[in-house]
Amino acid sequence: MQLKTIKTQFPIFKHQPRLVYLDNAATSQKPAMVINRIKDFYEKENAAVHRGIYPLSENATAEFEAVRDKVARFIGAETSKEIIFTSGTTESINLVASGWGRKNIGPEDEIVVTEMEHHANFVPWQELNSNLKFIPVDDNGQLQLDQLAKLLTKKTKLVALTYISNVLGTINPVREIINQIKRINPKCLVLVDGAQAVPHLPVNVQELGCDFLAFSAHKMLGPTGVGVLWGRAEILEAMEPVKFGGGMISRVERGRAIWASVPAKFEGGTPNIAGVIGLGAAIDFLNNVGLANICQQEAQLTAYALEKLQAIDGIVIYGSQELESCGCKCGRCQICKLECGRELKLCKNRLGIISFNIKGIHAHDVAQVLGDAGIAVRAGHHCAMPLHQQLGVPASVRMSMYLYNSREDVDLLAEGIGKVQKVLKNNQ
Repeated sequence: MQLKTIKTQFPIFKHQPRLVYLDNAATSQKPAMVINRIKDFYEKENAAVHRGIYPLSENATAEFEAVRDKVARFIGAETSKEIIFTSGTTESINLVASGWGRKNIGPEDEIVVTEMEHHANFVPWQELNSNLKFIPVDDNGQLQLDQLAKLLTKKTKLVALTYISNVLGTINPVREIINQIKRINPKCLVLVDGAQAVPHLPVNVQELGCDFLAFSAHKMLGPTGVGVLWGRAEILEAMEPVKFGGGMISRVERGRAIWASVPAKFEGGTPNIAGVIGLGAAIDFLNNVGLANICQQEAQLTAYALEKLQAIDGIVIYGSQELESCGCKCGRCQICKLECGRELKLCKNRLGIISFNIKGIHAHDVAQVLGDAGIAVRAGHHCAMPLHQQLGVPASVRMSMYLYNSREDVDLLAEGIGKVQKVLKNNQ
């Protein structure tokens, strides 16, 4: 990867050359390619989609639906009809909870989630009033998968789990987990929260064997307000729509309405047309760089960051810190499967995200002082309060990396933490 060349394609770093942006798990920066594509649509192509029979609308519809095809290829879906455009991961998961869950989950049924879930993949299942069970997290930030067989029963209707933890950076062995679930209970559905995975490593829904996948455009270089729900066609067909109005019906009479077929059934109202087209440009950018390249770059940077942070006195890092050879003597990286031809030091089962605290200093104070120095990190519970309760802390500082980050960014963070310790401890 030509890191410097890639970074120059992001206008924000031209306008803010001293910015050290390490809050990518919240949202990513946008390349000029995406910004210009959205601008071009509004300046030259703007029209409503799907029902116009004039050239401008027909072209907008073609561009919009071409992105659906592009998303399907990007995640290995069998057909673009399985791609539902939403406002983000949160709406995608809520669509499943309402459209599938309210019809199929009763008070005696069970849903299994993990202790490391984002609230978006936790609260919707609470609201179904089902029996909620939890896969626990160990002290090393890994799921205790030996508990899975005990948690799954004939009453388990759904397992909802994150691919990569937005707090710990833990890469869960999703394919192996799904295989185990389907062996124990073939009728149990599996929803994967891919918000932190799809932007960073190759994801193929057919290989994973999941039934739903949710992710957001804004975490993968695209605009805010756009997300994707992928679901197996036969499940989507049986689901009920949750948003009613124009575009999602095939016929309306005074006494009844007949729904349109999938995917239109779930996309009532005027969609975020420019946002979807921006997502298409983001996918083009990621494909040009190569997700395997991005994954390998981040894996190396994560290992480097862990080494730098581990050397700081008074720091507490959460999750896996085990560094090991990726085994590339055999020619393929264990994480990204990229043939790199050399042995690399990587962190086992972790990618791109490191959460930590500094003893004696509140996470919010750390983030504020770093922010004043131009280093953007996040502080708080990161919409994962049950996990922080498990960790025994109310909040943590989170650094999260992406393809435009470098070792220099990590060095500046480490230097900034040293200044935080001096400034705040002197004021205590």
